[in-house]
Amino acid sequence: MDLFRGTISTLEKSMQYASAKNQTISNNIANVDTPNYKAKNAVFKNILNESMSQNVEAKRTHERHLSFNGTSDSSYQIMTKNNTSYNSNGNNVDVDKEMAELAKNQIYYQALVDRINGKFGSLQKVLQGGN
Repeated sequence: MDLFRGTISTLEKSMQYASAKNQTISNNIANVDTPNYKAKNAVFKNILNESMSQNVEAKRTHERHLSFNGTSDSSYQIMTKNNTSYNSNGNNVDVDKEMAELAKNQIYYQALVDRINGKFGSLQKVLQGGN
């Protein structure tokens, strides 16, 4: 029985992505002075576009079999930015950009938390009989 038609699992995956992005940004900031360190980025949009462009039809003989829709367990990838170098030591971490991305990601994560709290609040209200 799917109470929210996949909303909870979608929010969960989105929170996992935001958490991975936060970890990646934090690693970049921590390595701002590390020689030859190349900044990394958690990428979601490319994976989504690739998955949507793949249209594979397959017959499932049992409802518990995996579907062939081209999606993977991970909806994001960690990519390394190798093509730039901002510092003379080969490092390409831009602290200002990373801090802005961190703030943006924190707002995104908090919005996801608020939304999932709303879903559970609705469920709690139903279970209490609307009171």
